[in-house]
Amino acid sequence: MPLVLVLWWGFGGAAVADGGWRPNLLFVFSDQQSSDMLGCYGNDQIITPRIDACAAAGVLFRHCVSSCPVCTPYRGMLLSGQHPLGNGCLVNDVQMLPAGRTHFAEVLRDAGYQVGYVGKWHLHGGRRDRPVPAGPLRYGFDTEFFTNNCSLAFSARDAFFWNDDGRRVPLGRWEPDGQTDQALAFIDRHAGRPFALFVSWHPPHDWAGGYEAPANCARRYDEVRIRLRPGCADTPRSRREYRGYMALCTNLDGNFGRLLDKLDELDLAADTLVVYTSDHGDILRSHGIQDWHKSRPEHVSARVPLILRWPGRLPSRASETLVGTLDLMPTLLGLLGISAPATCQGDDLSAGVLAGRDEPREEGVPLFFWGEGSDWRGVYTRRHTYAFEPPGGTRGINVLYDRRDDPDELENLFARPAHRGLRDQLHTLTLRWMARFGDEHVRWDELRRRIYVDPAAAAAAWAPTEAASAALRGRPIDLLAAPR
Repeated sequence: MPLVLVLWWGFGGAAVADGGWRPNLLFVFSDQQSSDMLGCYGNDQIITPRIDACAAAGVLFRHCVSSCPVCTPYRGMLLSGQHPLGNGCLVNDVQMLPAGRTHFAEVLRDAGYQVGYVGKWHLHGGRRDRPVPAGPLRYGFDTEFFTNNCSLAFSARDAFFWNDDGRRVPLGRWEPDGQTDQALAFIDRHAGRPFALFVSWHPPHDWAGGYEAPANCARRYDEVRIRLRPGCADTPRSRREYRGYMALCTNLDGNFGRLLDKLDELDLAADTLVVYTSDHGDILRSHGIQDWHKSRPEHVSARVPLILRWPGRLPSRASETLVGTLDLMPTLLGLLGISAPATCQGDDLSAGVLAGRDEPREEGVPLFFWGEGSDWRGVYTRRHTYAFEPPGGTRGINVLYDRRDDPDELENLFARPAHRGLRDQLHTLTLRWMARFGDEHVRWDELRRRIYVDPAAAAAAWAPTEAASAALRGRPIDLLAAPR
């Protein structure tokens, strides 16, 4: 899902209780939007003018990677700054562990921000069709909170949110349109104080209507003329899905423009750090994969947009710095002038961002995934993508791609004798990342039986969507270390 962030430094902004000043933060992210599905990333057939203009005025990161390219694990890392073995969000629909003032929104709240959240949540584990109660399970989003938790019904007829009384309230509009209305109203209400607003749109994720999009966006695309990605079979179904997916991206672009227009209307653009990103990409039938949309190391699944705009502070450029999901919280806090808590396990890249300097990051950024028939680990470097399964893995995720010579990742070099040395080198990098997080590659089939409070959750093959609760007994890293 894409991300938007706005930041201020040294003038403007809003006062806080300690007499200092803070910039605003607008963090916008979509769900399942690959980086190649924006004009600013080189796609000349998709219609995303407002996001493209934001990128032209800000910093576009060419290599932002969703370290665990699935919804809940990404959100857990984003909002806690911790690896899934620490925050608990190993797979979809797990309930993130409360932390006590170290999660992203808690740090912002304690720094004097009015903190709001609008849109998809997907962190209230177990059954999706229920509200998220006020209190510690909102992890610091205490000012205003508007979500349907995780609904796959986006149409104007179906879209809704839960109010604080636990009642469904219809949006009466296409879901991202109604959620953007809520975000605009939040900005209006809190424009005189420092605010941090997270806007989480569920499209262009497929939904109950497939990739159906609002008609005014869909008719801007000719299904027959769309160019599919290399490696995607050219079928009527693929063309239909691409058209809907691109139209969903165009709808989000229009709503993103509405948010930027509101900042201009209130004279807040120079005082706001805007970030646009996404939680993971969409395979869209590339690589012959027909049964899943994400959770793989290929760039269409794992590489996402990341754009930061901060007028007068961040000169426009394209950055080659590698950014992983765990780097987002400490880096954005650093840009806001706030110290990240010691619990953050990523790197603060803010000094290089402010200086216009690319960080070398020779060890790349980590990749990992639990469940769905395979637990794989890997690494993404400036040039290569590598991942391996444990013995007995069933999804064939033993891959090595040279993205410089093969940018579409059509040639898997993993088993090539001539690349054995490179594979060993990347394997060593992967093991170093695993050691950093205490990851001993315990299989999901074993791990799930040791972490949940509710036995029904432990019985689920992967996401515990039918369990009454997906609360955890504690941090997975601690439970793995405890005697059985």
